[in-house]
Amino acid sequence: EKLFEYISGHFDGDLKGKTIALWGLSFKPNTDDMREASSRVLMELLWEQGATVQAYDPEAMEETQRIYGSRPDLKLTGTKEAALDSADFLVICTEWQSFRAPDFDLIKEKLSIPLIFDGRNLYDPKIMSEYGLHYYAIGRGLSIKGHKL
Repeated sequence: EKLFEYISGHFDGDLKGKTIALWGLSFKPNTDDMREASSRVLMELLWEQGATVQAYDPEAMEETQRIYGSRPDLKLTGTKEAALDSADFLVICTEWQSFRAPDFDLIKEKLSIPLIFDGRNLYDPKIMSEYGLHYYAIGRGLSIKGHKL
């Protein structure tokens, strides 16, 4: 899972105790289908490393609960903003319309590390820089820091 490799690499493999806000659980927008969802692989790898996931998806919350049940390292939230509460950084896995124009000031304020890993290339890196957010757009070739992705 490429997204996990970038996250793990950024933190030198030390994700123990980190809380990750995760937006998007379904494999694509407008469905609750998680059969081939990248979020599943990502969450399972994060849990193996001792991280906690706070997740929001407009449709797939019940499906996520059905698959994973109740576990201490997974918190399902009622809004995308609530997923940011006490989180260290944000990861975006699904390109839901409601994720396309978030309140970037609020994101920066809520995260302990102003960092977004975007698996769907939703945002303009220049705008992210203006908000003071470190932005890794997976597949775009460069992060805001100039590291090759």
